This record gives sequence, C-alpha cells and structure tokens, in this order.
Amino acid sequence: MHYSTIIPTLLLAAVHTAVGTVFNVTVGGAGIIAFTPNVVNAVAGDIIAFTFLQKNHTATQSSLAAPCVPLPGGFDTGFQPVATTQTTGFTIAELHIESTKPTWVFCRQANHCQQGMVFAVNPGANLGVFQSNAANNPFGNITTSASGAATSTATSVASATSAAATTTSTTTATGIDHKIIVGGTGVLAFSPANISAAVGDTITFEFQQKNHTATASSFNTPCRALASTSTSGQIGFDSGFMPVASNVTSGFPTYTVTVNDTNPIWAYCRQLTHCGQGMVFAANAVANGPKNFSAFQALAIAQNGTNTTTTAPTSGTVHAAHAASYAPVFAAVLGAIALFA
Repeated sequence: MHYSTIIPTLLLAAVHTAVGTVFNVTVGGAGIIAFTPNVVNAVAGDIIAFTFLQKNHTATQSSLAAPCVPLPGGFDTGFQPVATTQTTGFTIAELHIESTKPTWVFCRQANHCQQGMVFAVNPGANLGVFQSNAANNPFGNITTSASGAATSTATSVASATSAAATTTSTTTATGIDHKIIVGGTGVLAFSPANISAAVGDTITFEFQQKNHTATASSFNTPCRALASTSTSGQIGFDSGFMPVASNVTSGFPTYTVTVNDTNPIWAYCRQLTHCGQGMVFAANAVANGPKNFSAFQALAIAQNGTNTTTTAPTSGTVHAAHAASYAPVFAAVLGAIALFA
C-alpha cells in the first residue's frame, strides 16, 4: 500500500490519474473526535483521502490486536494542526490501496484512540472488535523494552491561580512513582532529566505549557522513536502530543509508564526541534562510561534532532515526486505546529 505526500486540497484533482474510487474521509473537526466515515470497503487502485479538519490529529496505521499502537513500518501522516478559525485549504493525505486486506488506523493524539477515534479499510466482521479493543485494550498484549505501557492520561483544565512546578517521587504499593515535569513556560526540558528507577516503579510524565511528547527512543538515535528504529520488534511508549495552553496552571495531563527491568530507558520530545535542543530523558543510564546521560543528550544535539514522524509504508513507496511543488504547504504546516512548540 502507498501513502502519498501530503498535498493541498486544490491540487488533489490534478494528482489523480487513472485511479479507482477516491473515498473522502474527514479527520476531526470542530468538537469532533472521529474519522468520518469510520469504515470504507475498497479495492486495489482506490484511494483514501484523509482531510484534516480542526484541532490536531493523525492518521496512523495500527493493528486489530493493538488499535492504539503504531504498526512498525506502517504509515503515519504525523500531526496536522488546524486552527479553529480555518475554513478552507485543509491538508489532505492520500492512502493508496493495493489489496483488499484489512487496514487499521487511529489518531495518536493523547487519548483520542481510546475515545473511539479509529478507522478501518475492509474490516470485514471485525470493526466492532477493533472499536472495542481501542476502548478496552488499546495497547493489546504488546510489551515494550524496559518501560511498560501507558496506564493513564488526563485532560488539561484552566485555573485562575498560579502554581510553581515541583518534582516529586511518591511511594506506592508496588514501588516508587517518579514525577517528571515535561516542558513549562519557557522550558524545553524534562525535569529531572535523568533518574534511577527500580523494577515495579512507575514514571509519570506531567505535561506543562506548550505541546510536548514523551517518546521512547534508543541511545544511538535519540531523536527517533524506538518503534521506527528497533530491529527486534520493540514498540516503545509514546504519549502522543499533549498541548497545554499558557494560562493553564493545574490539572495538567499525565502519562505513566511502568519499569519492567533495570535496562536504560531513553526518551525524547518529538516536537519539531526540541530533541535537537537537548530535550531528552533517561532512566537507569550508567553514571560513567560511553553511554551515560550526558553522552545521550550530546548525541541528540549533535544529530540536530534528526527525526521522522512519518515512517516508511508497510509496502510500496511514498509518493514524493511533488514534494518540491508543495514546499509552501509544508512551510505553512510547520508554521502552524510551531505555534504550539
């Protein structure tokens, strides 16, 4: 299956030549957390055209068993922020269908998937199973290296009072919960950025002002998701983007992972250039030696935040022939993302 370069709406018709049916699917919209429609039956040669409406969503390939986990090697549009005031010129991403096999898709923004924001091509009798799994077993039975799976997220709420950020560790029945502050006003950092955690401990990332993620990576490629670089099928955790307005001072969203062993855990923020500016995190990194935290952070900066939010498609190739023609569109999208960076 092919996943095309993102293109502007007005150029969509010009790109289609001798193709099958084009199915238009809207993603999000004002007050809408859904793909509309949420299911399409397609044949080889057909195209799914995802049109991104208001808010900030993705169309990311997953699996029936783990609806809210990106499929290694699957397609991913990346986040497409759209202002609430925008009414035209919406971004479109095309998915070219090559067979009648099922294709499972979700939005990886915060907990949108768990709220039912999923989509399927040729699901057969399994659409209900997919939706149920998204709500009740979103991460399937997948285990991640050294970090466990997400256990909770919350929604930001505004407060009229101010509150200073604090970093705490709380003892629980199963171990210690390590609280990590992500971002904050004028802050591009995890605080603290380097901790030691025991098996059974949890790490709770609390997202403060701006729009950040906590995404598992590896020492050698600090600014790329573990799911896209692992050669052994490791998935790794990913909180998704957690936008927090500058006037929010309480009720910050959180994302918790469980420590399964004492191997090092490497993570980064995948918002634009944040990783390249040193916004990385580690648990159980060695204090001395070539793979300590300072070396990890230095490598992130040296690689200049090399990061790809769109992974290679499962099969076929990405249509990139028109990329140069659409440079202004990509610039506009990046500019929109920067508003939240």
